[in-house]
Amino acid sequence: MLKKLVEYNKKRNFTKTSEPRGKQEKSNKRLRFVVQHHLARKDHYDLRLEWNGVLKSWAVPKGPSYNPKDKRLAVMVEDHPLSYRNFEGTIPKGEYGAGTVMLWDYGTWKVVGGTQPNFNNGLIKFKLNGKRLKGLWTLVLMNGNNWLLIKDKDEYHLYDDILEFDTSIKTGKTMAEISENKATIELTNPDKVIFKNPKVTKKDIFNYYEKVTERMLPFIENRLISTIRLPDGAGGIPFYKKHFENLEGYLGVKKLRSSGDNRTDYYYIKDINGVMQEVQMNSYEFHIWGSKVDDVNHADMLVFDLDPDENLSLSKLREGVKDLKKILDGYNLESFLKTSGGKGYHIVVPLRSKTTWKNARSIARNLAKLMEATWPDKYTSNMKKSKRKGKIFIDWVRNIKGATSVAPYSLRLRKKATVSMPIKWSELDKVKPDEITIDKAIRRLKNCDPWKNFR
Repeated sequence: MLKKLVEYNKKRNFTKTSEPRGKQEKSNKRLRFVVQHHLARKDHYDLRLEWNGVLKSWAVPKGPSYNPKDKRLAVMVEDHPLSYRNFEGTIPKGEYGAGTVMLWDYGTWKVVGGTQPNFNNGLIKFKLNGKRLKGLWTLVLMNGNNWLLIKDKDEYHLYDDILEFDTSIKTGKTMAEISENKATIELTNPDKVIFKNPKVTKKDIFNYYEKVTERMLPFIENRLISTIRLPDGAGGIPFYKKHFENLEGYLGVKKLRSSGDNRTDYYYIKDINGVMQEVQMNSYEFHIWGSKVDDVNHADMLVFDLDPDENLSLSKLREGVKDLKKILDGYNLESFLKTSGGKGYHIVVPLRSKTTWKNARSIARNLAKLMEATWPDKYTSNMKKSKRKGKIFIDWVRNIKGATSVAPYSLRLRKKATVSMPIKWSELDKVKPDEITIDKAIRRLKNCDPWKNFR
């Protein structure tokens, strides 16, 4: 985690607020800014300037003014993640900054008269190119975290009262309309039985995802998803869902080229509301792409599924997991282990530098081939069932663009309510692939996160 965002993350409970989690990002060459009208305990405006992968942020109680005589107090607050520039919505009561947030203005900015603005003890002159705020401005430090925001004299300084703009620059909604639009996901058919033995209802699954989402979100948010739905409950027929209704707008949308020149909508989770809405729509199993939505052409992780012949012993399977880890260690590839919730284990390798899908496929295939060549009597890289007799199939083929793998902490729609659960390497010989059910998974949340160093 970027050290600059530790304070931001500490202040927020991401299972309750739909604000984005603070994570490291790269800044654009064209620096962006945003101003958010924030109707919290005290009404104010938040000015945020992109710099070195975060948004440097100030709370401006009276808001910006185009009158150079107005020296507006601007209190510097904690750095915010770049993704916060898109946030509009309601922060729940009892949470830090509770209230309604409106996207009031956005655009690009640049430093004037120098390349390195001094955010610690200086004077910053800059130019805004927004929809509502334009021209030259100055931020000058007085003391502590207290700055002054002042409009410089230029062709824009005689604008009328800029704060007369009272609607979202993004959606056109007023603060009241945004507040009314906050997430209120009501669960229908809570008593519907999804698993018979042991009995698990839709409400049980809803409660599970509510509890686990804080751990799950870092691995699932901002990745294109597919889900497996089971609308008719136990005894019904599950089906794969790739394109969603998104009736309430809780999911993010990404248009991708499919066959020919057609462009198709794909969807991704933005926050806890997206997960819970999908559960309400009977999606119980979540599958994710191996790339982020902002760069779908480059993989940022590799996934290997060790899929054993059905007659192979558990000890042989575990031996296979250890052999693959040895090879990955030899290439200095840090790997993480999770149960599949079925009959195998999954090994996930985060790529510290993103790579093309062609390269990702080649790396994964070569590693599987190396396993096969080193121990030909134990492993195969061929997905045909006939080649798997007495062996473990090292499934590397999901490492291509558009392929998915089951998300960490996702429920599996198998015979019982099992979970694809992250575990420590030291637990390999203690935890079976299909051992962790939703009840056990919830209890394990009290323990230290076994994947805390994943990013």
